[in-house]
Amino acid sequence: QVQLVESGGGLVKPGGSLRLSCAASGTIFSIYRMGWYRQAPGKQRELVATITNGGVTNYADSVKGRFTISRDNAKNTVYLQMNSLKVEDTAAYYCNAQRLAGSSWGQGTQVTVSS
Repeated sequence: QVQLVESGGGLVKPGGSLRLSCAASGTIFSIYRMGWYRQAPGKQRELVATITNGGVTNYADSVKGRFTISRDNAKNTVYLQMNSLKVEDTAAYYCNAQRLAGSSWGQGTQVTVSS
């Protein structure tokens, strides 16, 4: 089992920045990819960014050039640096850990972009 705890969400004005953190614990040695997903009210959950154990990253087109995913293996933590935030980035953001045995999700952290 893998446990994920997100933090760092909040209210920010358009153009502002936030950094989300996701701390993993449990059977972390089996994780081969971690990522961030988001879900806005009335919409399906969508991929934001992922990062593999080898450091290969993947981003949704809507966040390329604005968001950066990174990981600190010593702290078992994945980060999502979000810059130039837009109103349409408002959503609940969820951390995900992918293992061969399955997928684990965090409880989510709310990001609200509003003037």
